[in-house]
Amino acid sequence: MFFVEDTIKQILQQFEKIPVERRQILTKLSTFINQHAQANLIFICTHNSRRSHMAQIWAETAASYFNIPNVYSYSGGTEATAFNPRAVHALRSIGFKIDQTSVDSNPHYVIRYSDDQPALEAFSKKYDDARNPQRDFAAIMTCTHADENCPVVVGASARISLPYDDPKISTELI
Repeated sequence: MFFVEDTIKQILQQFEKIPVERRQILTKLSTFINQHAQANLIFICTHNSRRSHMAQIWAETAASYFNIPNVYSYSGGTEATAFNPRAVHALRSIGFKIDQTSVDSNPHYVIRYSDDQPALEAFSKKYDDARNPQRDFAAIMTCTHADENCPVVVGASARISLPYDDPKISTELI
């Protein structure tokens, strides 16, 4: 059972709204996954605080939901800060089960999208952290700042620019 199944069903109803340019980028990612017996994906953003974590969690959830085997997702930043509490709250509000396992300036979290799948560990780290793959992975750049300022990701066999709007703009509107 997927804790976020209702959200997934809502998202699936919106697929036709994905712009053609975005679909072309997603096709590159799909090709990478299909060409690898084990597809390691590192989602990279500047601070590894919002977008890269959300992309990692959703990629792992989607691969499991659609029965795409051997897809493993990770996240990292060009610098480490902390997984933003508002992002954690947003994920909880749509059904992800999240437990905080440390209390410090960079707390660690355990995230579950299903009782049937292993939990994901989330905390802010650099993309080249020892817990992330060091070679033969796709580096997916989730923000324009990291994309522009990190043109080479050592060890990556693919580099894909897939930027998302910064979620902090939503909190600034409140």
